[in-house]
Amino acid sequence: MIDSSNRVTLSNVPATQELERALRGASLRVTGPRVAVLRAVHDHPHAGTDSIIGIVRERLGVAVSLQAVYDVLRALTAAGLVRRIQPAGSVARYEARVGDNHHHVVCRSCGAIADVDCAAGYTPCLTAAGNSGYEIDEAEVIYWGLCPECAAAAFPDKSDEPGRTTRQENRRV
Repeated sequence: MIDSSNRVTLSNVPATQELERALRGASLRVTGPRVAVLRAVHDHPHAGTDSIIGIVRERLGVAVSLQAVYDVLRALTAAGLVRRIQPAGSVARYEARVGDNHHHVVCRSCGAIADVDCAAGYTPCLTAAGNSGYEIDEAEVIYWGLCPECAAAAFPDKSDEPGRTTRQENRRV
C-alpha cells in the first residue's frame, strides 16, 4: 500500500508477497535476508538487533552474518520501510509502523516498549517554540513510567483499585 507521501506502508500482517512488493516499491532487490528481516521487524515490534538476528537465523536456517542484518536494517530504514528508535539507555530497536508520528512509552523497570499515538487534530508535538527556521516533519517523544505488570508489582496495594489489574490477571488476558 502507498500512503499520501508516496511511501510504501505495510498492513498489520503482511504476506511474504506483500513484503516482496514493499521491497520492490522501495527500489530494493528482493533477497531472502531482506524479506526475513522485514518479516522479523513486522512480527516483533520494538525488537533489538540481537533479537532480529536470532529470528532471521532461525527462519532462514542458514548462517546469516551479523553485518548482513545490520546492512539490511540500515537499507530498510533508509527506504522508509522500518523505523529505528533508541530510547535513552537502550539498544536501537526497530518497528514496521512507519508513516505516522506516533511516540513510545518505556517501562523503567522491565524495558517494555509500547506505541503511543500522537495527539489528534492540533499536534502540539510538531509545533516547536523557537524552531530556528527548521521545517519540522517529525517529533520523537518518549514517555517513561511503569508498565501495568511492573506497577502492580511495585504498588501491590493499588491492585484493589477499580480498573487496575494484578500481575497475575494481566498474564491471563
